[in-house]
Amino acid sequence: MRDARHGTNKARIAHLAGPNATIHNTPPLVTSNKARAIHALPLLTDVDGNPSRYDSLRPQRLAVPVHVYIEQFSAHPLEADAAHLYAPPDGYVDSQGNFSTTETATANRPVFRVELRPEDGYYPLPYMARQRDGSAWETDGVSSFAAREMSRQPFMPDGSRTFEEVDRLGVDPKGRGSAIHDIADVEFYRVAPSGGYMNGVPSGESSGHADGTGAIEVSGRDFFPYRPPHLSRSPPRTTLARIANATQKILRDGHYDGAIWTQGSPRIEETIYWLNLVLDVTVPVCGNASQRYHGETSNDGPRNLIDSVHYISSGCWADAEGHNRAGAVLVQDQRVFAAREVVKVDARPGGFAASGGHGGIIGAASEGRSRLCFTPNAKHTYQSELNISRLPASVCGITQRDGTIGRIEIPIKTPSGDLRDDAIPYVSIVKDYSYSEDDFGIHPENEVDIVAILRKCLTSHPLAGFVLEGLSPYGKPASASKLAALERAVYCGLPIVCVGRGNTEGFARHSRSFIGGSNLTATKARMLLMLCIMKFGMLPPATDAEHPSEAERNATEQHLDRYRKIFDTH
Repeated sequence: MRDARHGTNKARIAHLAGPNATIHNTPPLVTSNKARAIHALPLLTDVDGNPSRYDSLRPQRLAVPVHVYIEQFSAHPLEADAAHLYAPPDGYVDSQGNFSTTETATANRPVFRVELRPEDGYYPLPYMARQRDGSAWETDGVSSFAAREMSRQPFMPDGSRTFEEVDRLGVDPKGRGSAIHDIADVEFYRVAPSGGYMNGVPSGESSGHADGTGAIEVSGRDFFPYRPPHLSRSPPRTTLARIANATQKILRDGHYDGAIWTQGSPRIEETIYWLNLVLDVTVPVCGNASQRYHGETSNDGPRNLIDSVHYISSGCWADAEGHNRAGAVLVQDQRVFAAREVVKVDARPGGFAASGGHGGIIGAASEGRSRLCFTPNAKHTYQSELNISRLPASVCGITQRDGTIGRIEIPIKTPSGDLRDDAIPYVSIVKDYSYSEDDFGIHPENEVDIVAILRKCLTSHPLAGFVLEGLSPYGKPASASKLAALERAVYCGLPIVCVGRGNTEGFARHSRSFIGGSNLTATKARMLLMLCIMKFGMLPPATDAEHPSEAERNATEQHLDRYRKIFDTH
């Protein structure tokens, strides 16, 4: 995409680092056998107890320039077969490593002589580091279940190192490197990163959430890793406000042609749909994930990043006015998924699929071949009725005091227009199933999960709701007791969305008391319901939720109609 605004042919792209991101997660840095041999440490061995054939090589920087001699015709087993097509080598070396520009009786191995410099970037090299006590590193921590302060972090603090390694060490189909830098300038932001600076943010580095340079970052507040597994931390729902606010600020002034959001593969489908609904921007946002660690054999992450860069650079997403016509997308395995329809189905490359049964894969992303075959009909980004610009400053919530449910004004935005993190609604997903009743009666009090969640919402969460994953395809409750318990919640003021269980291809229908979630999955319906609550507020509570009057039922249904229009169009 030619970018006349910035006087360059390159696209300008913002990379936004998200939580629990395998795409920025490296395998443990394990001490190499070269280091173990030097320090008389136990060697890494094969299953027969013999030393491993090769050390794994990890990208590292040289400290000083060095000269190396590369054996001619060693890059491919059939290079020598075409020797007549090659220029002569730089010289020859003997068995002692002595170099001569001419072939002699002893210096007869043809080589290329090259100087490697620190500024060249990362080179794959053996990992020579050991633990403080002199022992070898075997895993992330000093031991298998080491405390946070005794464990290294495998996640990158932002995307810059990942992108640099992709450019430096990756090879495109034409045999070239710099696959990203040659077509795009990328700037990096730590929105809700996976790795953090626990000993203070270095000068010049951005902070994910803490107070800038020098601030101490805390796992589970400022960054969100999932490895080592016993130290895993996930972001709370309030982080959705942080993600929306930061992304909107980064993209709102037109400085970038698009953005790439990276996150863990099981979670990205929800976040990319959230961004699809809440952002008021006209440029594309591509989600990328990886099913394998960065640097692992056959890792899929680098190609996904490259494909997103090509997708943004191609401009295939632009309408006649240059506005994004596809909304936020997930670019994965050279396919472009609409944010609304993408779902993870397996933990392997190729493990994403289109949900809902009516499309979802809208195009392809690849070098020179990025294109859209279809465009989503659902409203998104700058078209969305729920984007950050169109959400109100406050809405009506509900609260229970002295046994009476009343309405209360809840601020949604700060005076500057940002979303408040304490305004993100509490929405629970409950699942229904057949043969759940104890007997032939109707006993809503037996639905203890719904009863307990409702009680918590009425006392602690003035903005709240439920998603019911019911029978497929229409989302109906199978249990009369569950239906009665949920209807009581509706007339306490909580909106409830019904969806079919699993990846339903049908359309969950609206009913008098409930919102039909169309063909959305439960997790996507939850995202949409959260923003609907922030747009329209809670339902008007009935005086007696067990026995609402006809007028109260009508008032509830009128309020629900506003939700239903959104679910039918987003």
